Amino acid sequence: MKSTFQTDLSGKTAVVTGGSGVLGRGFAKALAASGAHVAVLGRRHEAAEKTAADIRADGGTARAYAADVLDWDSMAEAKRAIHEQLGPCSILINGVGGNHPGGTTEVESFASEEPSRSFFDLSTEGVSAVFDLNFLGTFQASQIFGRDMNRGGTIINISSMSAFTPLTKIPAYSGAKAAVSNFTQWLAVHLAKAGIRVNAIAPGFFLTEQNRQLLTNPDGTYTDRAEKILSQTPLGRFGIPDDLTGTLLWLTCEEASRFVTGTVIPVDGGFSAYSGV
Repeated sequence: MKSTFQTDLSGKTAVVTGGSGVLGRGFAKALAASGAHVAVLGRRHEAAEKTAADIRADGGTARAYAADVLDWDSMAEAKRAIHEQLGPCSILINGVGGNHPGGTTEVESFASEEPSRSFFDLSTEGVSAVFDLNFLGTFQASQIFGRDMNRGGTIINISSMSAFTPLTKIPAYSGAKAAVSNFTQWLAVHLAKAGIRVNAIAPGFFLTEQNRQLLTNPDGTYTDRAEKILSQTPLGRFGIPDDLTGTLLWLTCEEASRFVTGTVIPVDGGFSAYSGV
């Protein structure tokens, strides 16, 4: 396999939660291309196995495991199997995340005469589901796999640019990702003396299956929201999974980033730097 960046992760076991998603799949492949033995975790084994099979087809080492980040028992069982088959985890990528309709408004701003779903119509169940998946999923996976990490271990969480400045329509997701960023800093301090580094990547706008309906019309053209996003992104495009590879591998490489911990790194095409003027 060929890696764009020369990061040698040979002999290390990397666990990727959400490894069957668009971004998680990219993370898993990049780690395997750098020599890591990759454990691909997903709620459905067949979806995780597709990622693992692609890696093996390219000459890498990967195995798929069915596990739900919110189900302690399934995660503990996955950890036991990974330890036995690939070795103890030294790199954890908390790639699981997502949104829920019950935590999303249909309008950007509230007007009492509008019938569309606003803040006042959001359900606590929907908001809780978003926080559970994004924050508690990250929290619990870090507990399970971080406990046995040796010095030089690293945890990488996935935050979002909406953690810095909340985006319209997605209050639950923005709040949950802000919690992930805060937790990243807290855990970095807590684990520093153990020699475990904790950082986060905050992707900007990436076109994935989760947001495709929000950003593209049935004919493939961009929606008004997508056009607004691109107008505020200096590089003028949506991100692709490979755009995260360099940051991911830098953070996993002990030689390159051994003094980096507690950071949340934007990879956003300049979105956060542009004032709109």
